[in-house]
Amino acid sequence: MIKVGIIGAGRIGHVHGESISKFVKNATVKTIADPFMNEKTEAWARSLGVEKTTKDYHEILNDPEIAAVLICASTDQHSPLSIEALNAGKHVFCEKPIDHDVKKIQEVLDVVKKSGKKYQVGFNRRFDHNFKAIHDAVAAGKVGKQQIIKITSRDPEPPSIDYVKISGGIFLDMTIHDFDMVRYLSGAEVEEVYAEGSVTVDPAIGKAGDIDTAVITLKLDNGATAVIDNCRAACYGYDQRAEVFGDKGCIAISNDSDSNAVFSCKDGVIAEKPMFFFLERYMMAYANEVDQFVESIVNDTPTPVNANDGLQPVLIGLAAKKSVDEHRPIKISEIRAQYGL
Repeated sequence: MIKVGIIGAGRIGHVHGESISKFVKNATVKTIADPFMNEKTEAWARSLGVEKTTKDYHEILNDPEIAAVLICASTDQHSPLSIEALNAGKHVFCEKPIDHDVKKIQEVLDVVKKSGKKYQVGFNRRFDHNFKAIHDAVAAGKVGKQQIIKITSRDPEPPSIDYVKISGGIFLDMTIHDFDMVRYLSGAEVEEVYAEGSVTVDPAIGKAGDIDTAVITLKLDNGATAVIDNCRAACYGYDQRAEVFGDKGCIAISNDSDSNAVFSCKDGVIAEKPMFFFLERYMMAYANEVDQFVESIVNDTPTPVNANDGLQPVLIGLAAKKSVDEHRPIKISEIRAQYGL
């Protein structure tokens, strides 16, 4: 049984606390730390059987019983906390992104290599039953030579403007999951990015310096082309679909819904809308990713999503942003050269 500590008791910290206590058989949460810890959060932690809560995360890093740390703090704290936890001898699970700054991500990669500790990045969609089904079919060669990959990712409603201002922009906040998914489904690397973006949901997002709607085309090193379409708002719910087309066939997934009931009558055929929010859609994926992180510690095997997997979608996101700004295709090699990679 691995004892873990969670740094950050906000929304994602709650998700991991709940999922570990209910679904991860080889781990238990000993301590949860948050600088804004209050009575409500303490009561929630106790209800999960968490032994200790604190406002000082150093109590987690200094506890010899705690083998692994989940970093669920604000994005600007991901890389410094990762380095501090690794240097304290802890295995680390870090929510995405590691950082918006490529140089800071590289610093984390260097410390991971030196420390010899396990490091996993929280790209939870890799652990979803639907996306895994596509990945496994493609990896087994069922679609043959990949030709086209399509990903649709649309949120049910936009985030607050305050969040937009600190999010790093749509490509490093929302589309970063889809960039990771292109790599995961294809098993290939992105060589070139062309993106078009606009503001169609909320003018305030544009005033904050971001876009809320985008279409991105990516050239892969296996010869395939990927297309991603994003929007910050879909009135019918959380729209998450994907398809891989090849010379031997095509595999596609549709949205999850609360039921597969379909009502047919003289006026038409009515089915359930997609699940409305990402917590509903991906709750088991959150549990599965931590379960596999723990298994990598127990069995001393590589983590399924490593630090390099945390770097690559950021490079793609920066290329997409540059493409929108400069109205031209951007090679990933251009972004890598910019940062001396």
